[in-house]
Amino acid sequence: MKYKMQDKQNQLIERISDQHLVVGVDIAQQFHVARAVNYRGIVIGDPLTFENDEVGFARLQEWMNELKDSKGYSTEIVGMEPTGHYWLN
Repeated sequence: MKYKMQDKQNQLIERISDQHLVVGVDIAQQFHVARAVNYRGIVIGDPLTFENDEVGFARLQEWMNELKDSKGYSTEIVGMEPTGHYWLN
């Protein structure tokens, strides 16, 4: 049987449950924006704009922990795409 990349992607998606806070991050040079959704894609909370430095990423972690605690999630999944050269930091 030939293995398809789509099968792997589907397996990963199926592992996301109602206990996951899913966070997508739009990468930019100085400021990033994060948005949280549940496993069904329903928006959770307000978006977060944070700086591209250690303090900014600490704010992201704090924001995710607050959302998890207030909404009852046990873990988070973070996705971001390295756009251009911005990922170098």
